[in-house]
Amino acid sequence: MFIIYDLIFLVFAAVYLPVYLLKRKFHKGFLCRLGFLPPNLALNRPIWCHAVSVGEAMAVKGLIAGLREVYPKKNFVISTVTITGNKIARGIARENDLATYLPLDISFIVSRVIGRIDPALFIIAETEIWPNLIRYLSLKNIPIVVVNGRISDRSFGGYRRIRFLLKPVLNKISLFCVQTENDAARLISLGVSENKIKVTGNMKFDIEVQSASADIDTRYRQKLDLGIEEQFLVAASTHPNEEELILKAYRELKKKFPGLRLLIAPRHPERSSEVAGLIRKAGFTCAMISTLTAQDIDKQTIFILDTIGQLIDLYAVADIVFVGGSLVKKGGHNILEPAALGKPILFGPYMFNFRDIAGLFLNKEAAVSVRNQEELKGQIEFLLSHPEQREELGFKAKKIISEYRGATLKNIKYLNEIFPL
Repeated sequence: MFIIYDLIFLVFAAVYLPVYLLKRKFHKGFLCRLGFLPPNLALNRPIWCHAVSVGEAMAVKGLIAGLREVYPKKNFVISTVTITGNKIARGIARENDLATYLPLDISFIVSRVIGRIDPALFIIAETEIWPNLIRYLSLKNIPIVVVNGRISDRSFGGYRRIRFLLKPVLNKISLFCVQTENDAARLISLGVSENKIKVTGNMKFDIEVQSASADIDTRYRQKLDLGIEEQFLVAASTHPNEEELILKAYRELKKKFPGLRLLIAPRHPERSSEVAGLIRKAGFTCAMISTLTAQDIDKQTIFILDTIGQLIDLYAVADIVFVGGSLVKKGGHNILEPAALGKPILFGPYMFNFRDIAGLFLNKEAAVSVRNQEELKGQIEFLLSHPEQREELGFKAKKIISEYRGATLKNIKYLNEIFPL
């Protein structure tokens, strides 16, 4: 099985590499994916934590902080797949840690990297199945733990079709700490032993955010030249074909609410120039947050967040937040950061990657779902006209965050009990 898997992976890599180069996505970190690590590593059997991208990296931030207290003599390897995730990982890593990229799941690359790192424990955030990686870790008797585990509808459909291949791989994993009973049931149906599964909740509810202090709020409002009476709409994690809908809605809203200002934060900041073109085509001026000066701003300026790490501060200043990837079929993005700040949140109908969270917020009337551009415009118009409704939505959203905290501590407890290092 693993020889065939290697051959398939190598063929895929050979075909995709030219595309990767043409799209200019090759970066120096890609060498880590090929198994090239710093030559003078001195990690002393670290805890290796893998988080594919930004959301997962943010979720494990608190877990790693807690594990540092439980295992004070351990250092950490934090791997991701994406560049943006790696930036978060580098912010989490300390002096003797390693922030790197996950090796490609080809046997000779994986075995080399595992031999170099020699972890005492391997933690996977959410549920990524890398057969060779899991196999070689298991061969070296390195415990493998999934935290914040989930099986999406799309993944479950595919996994069921290859259950006979997947079952032996999944059962090499030592422990699954999953988000919901439904995730546990799906793992059991795929052949995972029930005694390996713990339902601990979603670590993303344990997010730590600071409400904007008066100083930060004032600084950002001054930077964006937001007047006292002006209201600020943040459209976060947007995708192609979604910005156009947001801009059409905003153009209509601007007629009734001339003091409404807009910031668009594309999911992939490298699309910022593309988004700027759309804004100009819609008849507005635009300004990048990274290079913003007072001369760049007028009352028709739409801001573009072209950096990583500032979105939380801009959420804090927002009056209304729309979370993207949801008006187009991308599956939506994490709504918990603006919720933790008590912001009124809107999202589109395509939240299948966050189905449980979106459903929870809608059931508790703590967020608003819109089906299209017209509904987006209508709901924003309603909230702008009814500040008490904005406040109510934000209050309910923040209340959910406080009620559903605790998964991180549960995961740390199980890790400490089962794998005393």
